[in-house]
Amino acid sequence: MPVKVGQILEGTVSGITNFGAFIDLPGGERGMVHISEVADAYVKDIRDYLKQNDRVRVKVLSIEDNGKIGLSIRRAEAESLVPFEDRLAQFLKDSEERLADIKNRDNKRGRGSWRGR
Repeated sequence: MPVKVGQILEGTVSGITNFGAFIDLPGGERGMVHISEVADAYVKDIRDYLKQNDRVRVKVLSIEDNGKIGLSIRRAEAESLVPFEDRLAQFLKDSEERLADIKNRDNKRGRGSWRGR
C-alpha cells in the first residue's frame, strides 16, 4: 500500500539523530520526523521523547520527488484527540447507563425499599 500525504500511520523508530528520527512505515517505506515535529513543546534533545524501536503514530506531511517522506508525530496526536465536548457527552452517557444498572441490580436484591424484619 503506497503512503499518501495526510495519512495517519503507525511505525517504528529505526534511527535517531540530533535533527530528527527515522521511522519504518508499513510496506517497507521509511520516513523522517524532524525534531520540530516530535512534540508541541520545545524539544532540546529528541532522545528525551523517543527511543530506538518505539512504536509511534505519525502523519505523512510530504512526499518529495526523490521519495523522501516527511512525517509528524505531534500532528498525528493532535488529529487523534477527541474534542472535549464529545468526551464529556460519552462520559455522561456511560455514567447514566452504569447508574441505571446499579439501581436495577439493587432493586432485584431487595435493596432500595425497607421491609421491616
